[in-house]
Amino acid sequence: MSVPDGSRPERGERSRPADPTANPARSADPSSRVSDRRRKQAMAVGLVAAFMTLLDVSIVNVAIPSIDEAIHATPSDLQWILSGYALTFGLILVPAGRFGDIRGRRNVFIIGLGLFTLTSAGAGLAPSPTWLIVARLLQGAAAGLVNPQVIGLIQQLYQGAARGRPFGLLGATIGISTGVGPLLGGVLIQLGGEHNGWRLVFFVNVPVGILTMIAAWRVLPTHPPRRAERQGLDPVGVLLLGVGVVLLLLPLVQRQQWQGWLKWLLIPAGLLVLLGFVGWELRYRRHREPLFDLALFRLRSYSLGTLIGLLYFAGFVAIFFLFTIYLQSGLRYTALEAGIAITPFAVGSAITATLGGRIVNRFGRPLVAIGLATVAFGLACVVLALHYVPGHGAPWATALPLLVAGLGSGLVITPNQNLALSEVPVAQAGSAAGMLQTGQRIGAAAGIAGVGAIFFTTLASTHNGWSRAFRDSLLVTIGFVLVALVAAIVDSRTEQRGSPAGPGGTG
Repeated sequence: MSVPDGSRPERGERSRPADPTANPARSADPSSRVSDRRRKQAMAVGLVAAFMTLLDVSIVNVAIPSIDEAIHATPSDLQWILSGYALTFGLILVPAGRFGDIRGRRNVFIIGLGLFTLTSAGAGLAPSPTWLIVARLLQGAAAGLVNPQVIGLIQQLYQGAARGRPFGLLGATIGISTGVGPLLGGVLIQLGGEHNGWRLVFFVNVPVGILTMIAAWRVLPTHPPRRAERQGLDPVGVLLLGVGVVLLLLPLVQRQQWQGWLKWLLIPAGLLVLLGFVGWELRYRRHREPLFDLALFRLRSYSLGTLIGLLYFAGFVAIFFLFTIYLQSGLRYTALEAGIAITPFAVGSAITATLGGRIVNRFGRPLVAIGLATVAFGLACVVLALHYVPGHGAPWATALPLLVAGLGSGLVITPNQNLALSEVPVAQAGSAAGMLQTGQRIGAAAGIAGVGAIFFTTLASTHNGWSRAFRDSLLVTIGFVLVALVAAIVDSRTEQRGSPAGPGGTG
């Protein structure tokens, strides 16, 4: 039986204090006291912040040549400028989501956005590679503070099927920010010049960040800290999860700079630490509320959604990273031209993401399966296009297939996120969203490492083989998407056999 706000009690939670959001007679949470206008304003503020922080994952790709020339960065420096942001972003997500759950999402959102604005200015002023690396690490951590609060606010402000539209808008924001990053970066570099244009890539965040902070203070709902003696931030859990994530991600982000095979031993070490995290959380929850409630993984909607997100982002992010390298380094396109070439994917994703959020409650996981199949088909067409039209005609030949893949992507990210969080209690929305996004960050790092290895290995072994290297790497990307498709199909079959978690979930 569905509970209107998704606050169905989980095993192991019987001793927890009653939460007012769990009372179905009270419209489920404080959202009932927020006007539609205020809700839309809060959603707009959250989307702007999400766009800014996710944009900085991809916008810096096209700025790397300019950064290299301006501050004389080494290949290792450039790797950390690109990957350091993603590393600290993924590291902070779960504790940030938990902190917002128990201390109030508005305050954490504004603090994170302020730090993001400040570190963006610091990155733009960087006189040396070391300065820029430190700024990017801090900027990523600030972004990790902000993002779980956006999803937590959606869970808090909207109920049931009404979450479809805001999740659709968030999905469109993710798709657009990832796809339009190279284009916007190219425009800013064109305006600022090859030597200093890269600084505008960071400075653009400053005025937008200040205005968004002011708006957030005015329109985001206040949410007082939850009063309960069992609540806390679980410092040991934070440490174990942080060390585990770092050990998993470090060899992936440093795959080209750290020579030899010993770096890969960090991955099993990271898995052991994460196993220790699981044991600690199970023990800790007997006495106090843990950093992350592992009982959430008993929800098929959440566990399958997290797995699909990890697999899809392993291929999704790698597409833009490698296509940008192929166009700029292989075909000698400018940063602006490379950004324009990637735009069809972003356009397609934006078109279907909002629609996907609205109809996911009607179709459930099969909609995600259709989206994944469409992405795989579009990328397969890109491979064929590059086979028949290699070289400088590649952007024109791949425009329509990338549009098709983008249309499919819009039916994956938003609906999957909606389904994954559909049964999560509002009081745990931030930490659940943080874990979901951490999986996506780990998937993205693993995908870039794996797909990138194929790309550079093929390039090194083939004379003038840029097109072939990109085609081969796309085949690996399609493999990630197909594995995610299998998981979605399995979940769809389970739903059809009458499993408790239906398409709309309980949210």
